[in-house]
Amino acid sequence: MYQDGHKPIVPQRNFRLSQPQPVKPFLEVLSGNRQSVPPVWMMRQAGRYLPEYRELRATAGSFLDLCFNPEWAAEVTLQPIRRFRFDAAIIFSDILVIPHALGREVRFEAGEGPRLDPLDTPEKIHTLATAADFTKLEPVYEALRRVRSALDPKVALIGFCGAPWTVATYMVAGQGTPDQAPARMLAYRAPDAFAKIIDVLVENSIQYLLRQLKAGADALQIFDTWAGVLPPREFQRWSVEPTRRIVEGVRAKAPHAKIIGFPRGAGAQLPRYVEQTKVDGVSIDWTAEPSLIREQVQSRVAVQGNLDPLALIAGGDALDRAIDAALTSYASGRYIFNLGHGIQPETPIAHVEQMLKRVRAYKG
Repeated sequence: MYQDGHKPIVPQRNFRLSQPQPVKPFLEVLSGNRQSVPPVWMMRQAGRYLPEYRELRATAGSFLDLCFNPEWAAEVTLQPIRRFRFDAAIIFSDILVIPHALGREVRFEAGEGPRLDPLDTPEKIHTLATAADFTKLEPVYEALRRVRSALDPKVALIGFCGAPWTVATYMVAGQGTPDQAPARMLAYRAPDAFAKIIDVLVENSIQYLLRQLKAGADALQIFDTWAGVLPPREFQRWSVEPTRRIVEGVRAKAPHAKIIGFPRGAGAQLPRYVEQTKVDGVSIDWTAEPSLIREQVQSRVAVQGNLDPLALIAGGDALDRAIDAALTSYASGRYIFNLGHGIQPETPIAHVEQMLKRVRAYKG
């Protein structure tokens, strides 16, 4: 007390201790910290192999209606997490939402996949908008926010985009094709015009991914599903370089962003892809050569993959052997257990449970 009876004024201090953030095993691996039990999730884990997905899909109508309804997209994203307790959730969306935001017609026909208005000549390419209307993608960001608030803090949330090469193959042909010959032919015959598509996709993908991070994504994946059809020189120009620019553009605004690349079918070109793109991790398909991956890829970055989706359908001893082979090959290093591509609709749920039980019993 002062002599006049008043208490001294004590400056207010905030004594609240900051709470430690829960460890996300998936992010730990991408940060360079091997986990004794590899974190696990599956590409396309929210999808047609789940009865709860099929029920909601029937209610939604079109595929894009499902993607662009935040409540439904969030629910679909969370379904496999509730059922299997994966270490990561990936937002339910599609790689073709960027062309949609660029004003291109995109629709999905039952049993036949995506359909777009094709950009198959230089004259048509000149009609392509350079800036996307990102208000069209606000439902994706809202779905991310909803999922983030609902997820267990230990579960990571992944945002994604299609790599420019893969997205461009659909934009040029107007649909998927067995070997993406229309895009490859256009890139040979009119490389400058084709480069315009790539440039537009690079710039808008950067903005799209940054908005996903802001909405709550912990990490990002860039899907280059059709990288494997490219010869080495074209692989460098149309797969490596655009991905490098996206990673660089995202990190210019979000320096600590964790990014996974997936140049499916890249094979022996993977070491160069990893070195030049500066991704934190790389997904590998089931054809990858283990010694190459261990010595020239996993020595630099985290590896994710590479169970054959058909082994998951087969189940039984064949599945156990395939799981053990992947763990033996990669689990001594920075490793995220996953498939070598997306899970197939006919996959029995019991086989997913078998896979998870065996991976989680691993003692590394």
